[in-house]
Amino acid sequence: MAYVLVDKPRPHVSLITLNRPERMNAMSFDTVVPLFEALRAVAADNDTWVTVLTGAGRGFCAGLDLEDHGAPPGIDGLPMSRIAIRAMEFMSDLVPTMRAMPQPLIAAINGPAHGGGMCLPLGADVRLASESATFRAAGINNGLTGTELGVSYLLPRLIGASRAFEMILSGREIGAVEAERAGLVSRVYPNEELLPAALDLAEQMCGYSPHGIAMTKKVLWSNLESGSLTNAIDLENRNQLLVRLTTQNLEEAIRARKQKRKPKYQD
Repeated sequence: MAYVLVDKPRPHVSLITLNRPERMNAMSFDTVVPLFEALRAVAADNDTWVTVLTGAGRGFCAGLDLEDHGAPPGIDGLPMSRIAIRAMEFMSDLVPTMRAMPQPLIAAINGPAHGGGMCLPLGADVRLASESATFRAAGINNGLTGTELGVSYLLPRLIGASRAFEMILSGREIGAVEAERAGLVSRVYPNEELLPAALDLAEQMCGYSPHGIAMTKKVLWSNLESGSLTNAIDLENRNQLLVRLTTQNLEEAIRARKQKRKPKYQD
């Protein structure tokens, strides 16, 4: 059985599905290894302009599989001390891998997203949720820390330090409505409408310049770490000029508007 599925339900849109529904798509290394492979393969696919990530069945991802999480690849001959850090680093590299994809990544959170499963969509560019989605930083509930996969960096930037600290330290579960109100997700949909809505949004993005979309994503992430407004604007200026001077996209947009048609960007 393939634990991660990849298909193209619409032109230029790749759908990655965590496919371990009997375990609520919990993160074992048998799941994470093919997820890495899928993310990297889609990232390298020039015909994919936007990507959607979701889970099969009732859950998005229940976090680490506490019953059978397996072992990371490439550990033959290593002592337990090195295996432990190798395992943590392997799991944690998922979020930077998602960030490094040139395509926008939409997380369609279709059910419980707990522990690492709550952290995973923080690496996406857009988060949409179903009404049955729930979120919990579950590490604290299991006697560990509530910080993993970059959540201590990303969550305060998404929803503010006060909300993020309370959510992580309390270990409480929050529902989709509260998640939308806090800014953790952009929109909430009835369960059966979530994936079509995510695909519709992906299709809308595909109507723009793939190069312009990719460069926009790059600057948004870079300026999340920028030290000042001046630095952020300098990067924006250079990014805008790069696309303006190396493509005919603006001219095509003007022509299309005059001719009352959709633009066809060649980048």
